[in-house]
Amino acid sequence: MKTTLKVGLMVPINNTTMEGELAAWLPAGSQVHTIRIPRGKGMLTADSIPAYKAQALQLARQFRDEGIDILAYGCTAASFIAGPAEEGALTQELMEATGTPVVTTARAMVLALQDAKAQDVAVVTPYQDAVNQQIKVFLTDGGIRVRAFDSLYAKDVDELGRIQSDAVADMARKTMRNDCDAMFIACSQLPTFAILDTLHSEFERPVLSSIQSTAWQLRRVLGV
Repeated sequence: MKTTLKVGLMVPINNTTMEGELAAWLPAGSQVHTIRIPRGKGMLTADSIPAYKAQALQLARQFRDEGIDILAYGCTAASFIAGPAEEGALTQELMEATGTPVVTTARAMVLALQDAKAQDVAVVTPYQDAVNQQIKVFLTDGGIRVRAFDSLYAKDVDELGRIQSDAVADMARKTMRNDCDAMFIACSQLPTFAILDTLHSEFERPVLSSIQSTAWQLRRVLGV
């Protein structure tokens, strides 16, 4: 059985969080090889996704020569904005481009919550309203109801990049309710490695995040 992973990671060019936190959640000695996908300053929208996806598929082919075990498509919003069917199609296209198994952060989110037997959840994001609506649709398709919700409403990637873990934790505390089975913190740019255990202890319920769920699914797919 493998005890370490060689992971190919794809994230937006502005993402300064996922590479380090993903490595921290993987087995010691694992490697993360990152390709950053060009994008503008604005937050991703349904209109900008086709061009972003085309760039991602073109860049993903570089991993064929890297000898990776698995690809992590760490663009949370880019995975769920177009809906579950499109996420499945993207996964297949990335598998064909890289010749390896593929984990998308959006699908890992659903699978991790299902594994935690969470049916009613609280969700925190940094997104604007249109994207927030799509994450609710994506979770509902996975049999998960969003009972409590709030967003940091970042206007652009610069504002998104300035969000610190204490602000994320504060919003999680304000959002969590007694009728929620679990909390999910969405977006692979939001720093969560330092706060999940504390929030779990406070809420006495599962607290998951985009990066943590991606790492869990990577290990799960490869049996690590």
